[in-house]
Amino acid sequence: LNSHLLLFPHRVTLFSCVPSSSNYSLLHYPRRAKMASSTTIQDIVILHGGELSSDVANKIAAVVTPLVGGSAHVHQISMSKSKLFKSALVEDTGGLAKPTTLAIFVAQTIENEAPTEDGGACIRFFKRRTHPETLMKDKVNFAVLGLGDTNLLLDRQHTSAKDCNQVAQALDLRLEALGGTRFCDRGESDERSGLTEVEPWIALLAEKIKG
Repeated sequence: LNSHLLLFPHRVTLFSCVPSSSNYSLLHYPRRAKMASSTTIQDIVILHGGELSSDVANKIAAVVTPLVGGSAHVHQISMSKSKLFKSALVEDTGGLAKPTTLAIFVAQTIENEAPTEDGGACIRFFKRRTHPETLMKDKVNFAVLGLGDTNLLLDRQHTSAKDCNQVAQALDLRLEALGGTRFCDRGESDERSGLTEVEPWIALLAEKIKG
């Protein structure tokens, strides 16, 4: 997989690509998340939902595991396992909800701008409007990688990865709105072009972890 990386700058308003009628669209948020600067990452949690997402999560794990001292510090969690991801990211019952932990969300978008079946539980949890704006403050750093497929956009003549990654786009901004610290810019990829954007994004992530 060799191609350029598609990363998209975060703006105050970034929902022109997510129609207001979408089940996964969110309100505009007036503030920008702080970016992690010199934080030393000690543990990594990779969240995945679906077969493709799981495959990409394995690729990420293979690259980042040597950077944090081995497999004991890298945790892969299915987005369908609500108790596990809440414990790791929010409740801190597992000792991971801290600024030295990096949570990587591999978020796949399928038909109708929806998450996969396995990814739905995690997306719906963070989407809840009852959460306080400080839910993710001073907890894990986060990074979001989107997986999409423009083959599903048959009604559009010209498409790119930014048109098929609505779940990742909405999740990234939602984590920001909940007080989260973004570790690196969101990545977006297109299955139609072979997910060529994934490996460059992982390489950029690895460099950031190295510091």
